[in-house]
Amino acid sequence: MKNFNIKAVLFLNYFVFAILLNSVGTVILQVQQNFGISKSSASILEGFKDLPIAICSFILASFLPKIGIKNSMLIALFLVSGMCFVMPFTNEFWFFKLLFGIVGVSFALIKISVFTSIGLVTDTDKEHSSFMGFLEGFFMIGVLAGNLLFSLYIDDHNPKSTHWLNVYWVLGVLSTLSFLFLFFSKLNEKDAKSEKTDLLGDLRNSASLFSYKKVLCFLLCAFLFVLVEQSFQTWTPTFYKEILKVPTSMSIQAGAVLAGAFALGRFLSGFFSKKFSWIYVVSFCVIGFTVSLLLVLPLTHNIHIDTTTNWLNAPLVVYLFPLMGGLLAPIYPSINSVILASIPKYLHSAMSGLIVVFSAIGGTIGSIITGFVFQEFSGQQAFYLSLIPLSLLIISAIFMNKLKINPKK
Repeated sequence: MKNFNIKAVLFLNYFVFAILLNSVGTVILQVQQNFGISKSSASILEGFKDLPIAICSFILASFLPKIGIKNSMLIALFLVSGMCFVMPFTNEFWFFKLLFGIVGVSFALIKISVFTSIGLVTDTDKEHSSFMGFLEGFFMIGVLAGNLLFSLYIDDHNPKSTHWLNVYWVLGVLSTLSFLFLFFSKLNEKDAKSEKTDLLGDLRNSASLFSYKKVLCFLLCAFLFVLVEQSFQTWTPTFYKEILKVPTSMSIQAGAVLAGAFALGRFLSGFFSKKFSWIYVVSFCVIGFTVSLLLVLPLTHNIHIDTTTNWLNAPLVVYLFPLMGGLLAPIYPSINSVILASIPKYLHSAMSGLIVVFSAIGGTIGSIITGFVFQEFSGQQAFYLSLIPLSLLIISAIFMNKLKINPKK
């Protein structure tokens, strides 16, 4: 397979950061139990993760190719490896703010680099779209693996136990291995650079992206999607613990089931993107998820679960709720691929930066709003609220599909 080695490295890097980034839901649940942190206060961890992603992506996107795509990924892996080896010794909430701040900065470097690299290792629009779908699917495999890994270190009988922090030894080793694999891999970065421009020219190229209506519609779509997606991923463990009353380890495992559904949906999007127009895929997914949400959430009221409940004897809704993620999953890779395939390769870094910025802002706002509504009203109402951004998402996607980008503009 052409470019097999570097493709494998991109998958591994994405896998590592999938675990680190999406552990925030588990950490939010655990710091509430370990340190007595309120839901609204714990939700700020999403901001410590996403705001550094947004800020660094905005600053770095234009000239990251000049730093070097491979070098940027190596820096990111070095930073998170070091922080992971510190975490088992922590005993205060601020350490987790620092952890997610570093993870956010590092992910900004990784995601822009990975998205830029896709255009370098694929030859056609359909291959680009398919690889994007599989890559995002593997990202969700990482989320699934991370939830399962964390659940193995949870002590259901002692909510105050900090034994779960030992999971960061495993994550530190995994990050270090990813660093070494990347260090010995080769990546031809020539096409990602615009030899005709200096830094100021690169910044002008990035700013020019805002002149395209299709790009503006896309950024709104990305913002709205991640607002919904991150709300579900971050608050599902707490929803299972406090609304469905299942054991803590099972609550975190529910996050793994949700990630598994996302992974399956994104892998399938890699196949669907070869057969159907992206707008049909996105429309089907939004409508299907909306209908599922309206059918499943009412089932979460007034259910009775005791301490002996497990995955073999749980009520039906315990299985249905996370499976809805499979319908959301194909949306993100579909819209990302169509916009990246519409612009020249030397602008992929700048466009990737904008994707990360608007996704990070959407994730932060979505998690904070969900946490507030969850605390002040109920978990069900917090998730019903997602119907508003979903409606705006499908409208924006339809407009985006009708617009064209003229590179000579």
